[in-house]
Amino acid sequence: QPTECFLSQPEEKQETTVKAKKRKKKKISDILEKSAPKPGVPADLQNLLRQHFGENRSVIELEELKLSDSCFLPANDLTHSFSSYLKEICPKWAKLRKNHKEKKSVVMLVICSSALRSLELIKSMTAFKGDCRVLKLFAKHIKIKEQIDMLEKGVFHIGVGTPGRVKALVEQDGLCLNSTRYMILDWNWRDQKLRRMMDIPEV
Repeated sequence: QPTECFLSQPEEKQETTVKAKKRKKKKISDILEKSAPKPGVPADLQNLLRQHFGENRSVIELEELKLSDSCFLPANDLTHSFSSYLKEICPKWAKLRKNHKEKKSVVMLVICSSALRSLELIKSMTAFKGDCRVLKLFAKHIKIKEQIDMLEKGVFHIGVGTPGRVKALVEQDGLCLNSTRYMILDWNWRDQKLRRMMDIPEV
């Protein structure tokens, strides 16, 4: 009996140390949970472009990709609702909306990480959009051919969607960006895993 007791003790100790080690390992979501949201700045986007294209492009090509500061509007300082932010950066929206007659295009393109988030943003821009037409540009329950047909037949002012579907529409010539004046990136919103759109590798 004493030898059995002696043998079982070190095994128990080993188990407890393994458990303790497992607990200490932090998940990415734990780290992200503690990082406070902060407004996206032009440098954030420039850095992402440089990281993404850095390996495949020459120094001159990378320089051509650099966006000038005049391309950027002030970021939402996190005190605005979505509608009030859009009103601030686009005070002449009513005029832009009235003058937009082109098919296969939108004046404003809002890009976010998921279909559910797209629907949330469409609801929250009611005060801003007025009677303009908004098109959902995501893959959930909507076939890409349906979206291409809608863009060809009607005039839409705002497109809200996910990077993957927007990219596919542009590549298939379903969406033309020539008359797009504003591109809004939903920078700070986090999904269930607490990742921002820019933290998702596929994006």
